[in-house]
Formats: sequence, structure tokens, C-alpha cells
Amino acid sequence: MAYIELINLRKEYIERRTHRRSKADNEHQGDKLIALDGIDLEFQEGELVCILGPSGCGKSTMLRLIAGFEKPTAGKVLIQGSEIRNPCPESVFVFQQDGLLPWMTVWENMELGLNHMDNEDEKNDRINEYIELVELVGFENNYPYQLSGGMKRRAELARALVVNPEMLMMDEPFTGLDFLTHMKMREEVVNMHEFIGKTMIMITHFIDDALTMADRVIVLSERPTKVKMIRELNVQRPRNIEKDPVLRELRDEIYLMLGVSYVV
Repeated sequence: MAYIELINLRKEYIERRTHRRSKADNEHQGDKLIALDGIDLEFQEGELVCILGPSGCGKSTMLRLIAGFEKPTAGKVLIQGSEIRNPCPESVFVFQQDGLLPWMTVWENMELGLNHMDNEDEKNDRINEYIELVELVGFENNYPYQLSGGMKRRAELARALVVNPEMLMMDEPFTGLDFLTHMKMREEVVNMHEFIGKTMIMITHFIDDALTMADRVIVLSERPTKVKMIRELNVQRPRNIEKDPVLRELRDEIYLMLGVSYVV
């Protein structure tokens, strides 16, 4: 049995805008918008899955449904055979935007999920372990405004991982990072996955990220969203797309599937 199952998942919204997004927009206030339609997917325990798709196709909606933040219009989400009806306590969610509490230090942010621990030494050891893992030693007492964008992202990942979640869900976790920090964070997430061996699901717009990081890639269509591709990546890490003909060919295929010619 799969660790996570999406069974005939459908999500509808009611259009509430009074003004069109563009001249070509034919949706009106009160219209029913179908974000996801008949999605059937499985996620195995311990795998890292990257989900790709056009902007606005419902990727983030799917992730919120898996996390239990929203309820499906039809179908269901099962985790270890149990239907998810509320936020799942076994999962941690890393949002697109900064999620650190600005009035707390890095250390205090990381303590939030460990308030249940009575042993202070054990709690401190665990926080130190993950601060070291994301290379933030010396910045424990800094506030978020005192950190660079990459350091904030590393702190968010450390805060997510310190509670030892069964699942880590990331919604475009590299948004807004400069190129070098992006590359570094990509490497760190892969290393963390190999270190903790937990189930990770990541939404991304970057095809190279998916091909470099994932055990499996899922490509979604335009809204109403359906699954266009599921591909396992049995390629040893570290991966170099330019030197691997299988990954190169798959990258070109995904670009075309998303309506872009990579050679442009």
C-alpha cells in the first residue's frame, strides 16, 4: 500500500473577482472554477517527489489538500490508509513566502515545535544538530531581518526538520533566492533527504531542480489539472543534466509538454 494516496481528487472554487484578469479572461463572478479534476496519485514512504506544472494549474492546491489545510470537493486523500480531514500532525509545510516569526530569533523559531519536550538538554542538542546541518552556527540569536534570503530559507528548513516530521511538504522553497544560493539550497535539501530518509513532496517551477533532486517527477496539465506524466529517475546522484543523455532528453520532453521550446 502506498504511503499517500490521492483518489479521484477534485477541487472546485467559486470565482469571486468582479473584474477580469485580462481581456481574454472569460471567467465571471460566481463561476465554478475547477482547480483539480480526477487526480489519482500515489507517493511512497521515504521518496522525494517534485511536482511540475504551469502557473495556476493547482500544484499548491494539491499540496494543501495533502497537508489537510483544505478539503477536497470530491475524492479523498489517504495517508497510511486513513483519510485526511484536518491538518496532518505528521507533516510539516514550508510555504513559498518567509515563514519565520519576525519577533523570534532563529533559536526561538526552532523551539516552537519542541515545546512538548521536557528534557532541556535533549531539546538543545536537537536544535544544535539541525542548526549545524544547515550551516547556521553563530546565527542562533539573530532575528530574521538580520539574515540573508538564503539563510532564512535554511532556517525554515531546519525549523521544519527539527521536529522530525514523517512528511515534509515544500511549496516552491527556493523562490526569491539568488542563483548561487538556489544551487546551494538544492544541494542541501537533497542531502537532508538522504540523511533523514523522510517523505518529501516539493512544488517547483524549475525543471532542472526536479531532474536534479527527485526520485520521481510528476508533471501536471493546465487547469482543470490532470496528470500528464509520472517518471521515476533511476539516476545516481550527484546528477549532471548536461552530461546525462537520459536527463537531457527528459528535460526537453518536459519543456515541450509545458509548451516551451527549450532552445529559444
